[in-house]
Amino acid sequence: MKSQSFSLVLAGKTLVAEFTNLTEQANGSVLLKYGETAILVTAVMSDRESNMNYFPLSVEFEEKFYAAGQILGSRFMRREGRPSDEAILSARIVDRTIRPLFNHHMRKDIQVVVSVLAMGEDDPDVLGVIGASLALSVSDIPWRGPVGAVRIGRNKKTQEVVINPTYLERAENLLDFEVLSCGKEGTINMIETASHEVSESDIADVFETSIALHKKLENWQKEIVVSIGKEKQPEPTKEISLEISSLFENNFKEKLSKAIFSSKAGKSHIYEVKDEFLQEIKALDLDEKVSSDFFENMVDLELHRGALEESKRADGRAMDEVRELYAKAGGVSPVLHGSGIFYRGGTHIFSALTLGGPDAAQMIDTIESQDYKKRFIHHYNFPPFSVGETGRVGGFNRRMIGHGALAEKAILPVIPSQEDFPYTIRLVSETLSSNGSSSMGSVCGSILALMDGGVPITRPVAGIASGVMISGNQYAVLTDIQGPEDEFGDMDFKVAGTTEGVTAIQMDVKVDGVPLHILVEALEKARLARLHILKTMTAEIAEPRKEISPRAPQIVTLKILPDQIGLVIGGGGKTINGIKDSTGVEEITIEEDGTIFISGKNGTAELAADKIRALTKVYVVGEKLEVTIVKIATFGAFAKLDAYNEGLIHISEIAPFRIESLEGLLKEGEVVTVVVSKVEDGKIGLSIKQIDPDFAKKRGFETPNK
Repeated sequence: MKSQSFSLVLAGKTLVAEFTNLTEQANGSVLLKYGETAILVTAVMSDRESNMNYFPLSVEFEEKFYAAGQILGSRFMRREGRPSDEAILSARIVDRTIRPLFNHHMRKDIQVVVSVLAMGEDDPDVLGVIGASLALSVSDIPWRGPVGAVRIGRNKKTQEVVINPTYLERAENLLDFEVLSCGKEGTINMIETASHEVSESDIADVFETSIALHKKLENWQKEIVVSIGKEKQPEPTKEISLEISSLFENNFKEKLSKAIFSSKAGKSHIYEVKDEFLQEIKALDLDEKVSSDFFENMVDLELHRGALEESKRADGRAMDEVRELYAKAGGVSPVLHGSGIFYRGGTHIFSALTLGGPDAAQMIDTIESQDYKKRFIHHYNFPPFSVGETGRVGGFNRRMIGHGALAEKAILPVIPSQEDFPYTIRLVSETLSSNGSSSMGSVCGSILALMDGGVPITRPVAGIASGVMISGNQYAVLTDIQGPEDEFGDMDFKVAGTTEGVTAIQMDVKVDGVPLHILVEALEKARLARLHILKTMTAEIAEPRKEISPRAPQIVTLKILPDQIGLVIGGGGKTINGIKDSTGVEEITIEEDGTIFISGKNGTAELAADKIRALTKVYVVGEKLEVTIVKIATFGAFAKLDAYNEGLIHISEIAPFRIESLEGLLKEGEVVTVVVSKVEDGKIGLSIKQIDPDFAKKRGFETPNK
């Protein structure tokens, strides 16, 4: 086997890139190792052009079960199936980073496959970007790389900045932020950020640090390309005939400009001009595909010209103006545990809240996170009617998973802990009309639903998408992008947060990268827009409702001793199932530390809790009780303390003098007052004389023989 290896020390660990002939049929490939994590990345370009009218790039992120050193999957299926959500999100990160650096006139299929071969403590998503960059850079596929990629976190307690934090360091509540960024030549072209209300200035500082690390990775890759890189295939060129350009210049240039800057939202009116243009192209027997691409390019140029030269936007708004807002909490149906409706211009979102017990939590079992329970879930749907189209209804795709995860990440920092609110929380955001950043609209709609449902979030979250038009050194930042600005702008910069700070950022671009000073400006404009949106939301509902919906289950939380867990469960689950059957409670969840969550409706949870309290009650010496005599023996009387416990009143604990027999002194079914005299090995001793020394005398027993 032929092999050549290159290494780089990054954050105290050695990053190793091995180039072998293992995948000699691919245009480019690399085996990348960092710590114990290893991935194989391949890049392949088809020999023939496709009939697509768009650039056909696909990125796959394959998680192999063997990478975890375990036999995973279901009992009946031990083979890898559909990608996990984590794999889909990782594939999107790679795709969003490399896609802007291709010539989009290319029509040959290109596929990048990231295969996780071994899973150590380091996340393979960052390695996936670096590996894709290397595989493409050393191949003959035309691509404007390489790029760098890094994840940066900050420890909550020490405020120490950590480069490429491990899974353990990224554990819940250990980091107050983590930023994954990718970029080249001093710019950034992809961002994924999760943070606990961190300031914009702190985020900007991390971007600056990231750029320096990108440069280090870029220089290393460039050295590798010089050593083993292949000569690139020629990039495609599209020549526009004089007939096409003249037709547009003479008959459609002014018409297009008027349509774009007509102060109308959306794109349909622009495409009416395009349809008219293509009809004339067809009549003249000119190339329709080339003409269609040419028209799209003219829309792009005119939008940029208007923004940069005249500070004009397609729908007539000012550059930092947010579209009309509307917020509604509740009011859909009492069946729902909470609901929210949010409008931002032509983007309309309906979000629904459902609360469940701890057993409703989603079990996550992948090579990245094995046997992990997820108690907060956000799902996002995007039906075709939301953009005025027909199509397949139901199911989900990568975009839905990505947008749902982004909104979930934005809201998670304000979700109460399980100790404070032991419910499983599921939100579903339905995009009912879409014209720009439905993911950020989902954040707003979901927060309204949470507050309507009485979930005690720490404070509301809102989100906004900003864009930018760039030409050379000129640029214009656009707040709340819509329609053509989203499609033809150079950046989609989504920022969510509270009044206190940022909770999530996602950015992708259509240019090679965005300079830091533009991102800093966009962060500030996003902050002001976010505060503006929050005012509309809090005007509708200022804080979470005091009570949850009566349709939601009631959850009672108890704490027992760990060694009492078996007592509550009983042999073969007999005891716990008996409690469920007798009370009608929905679920009883017992944690390893003895915490018990009881979920039920109509008072059943409290009824079951009373039974468990009685079953696990720990009696202490000196405790005063009312007990019922259940059996008389020669040596004393057995008394029932509660439904599950009995104690013994020894004959010596009835009077301060000797008693030979209990006949005539106590009888079965009688209720007497006692005090707990001892607790040993689960046996409870009771005393009457300690609380009432004259008990026997009152009943005519004055001497041992009477």
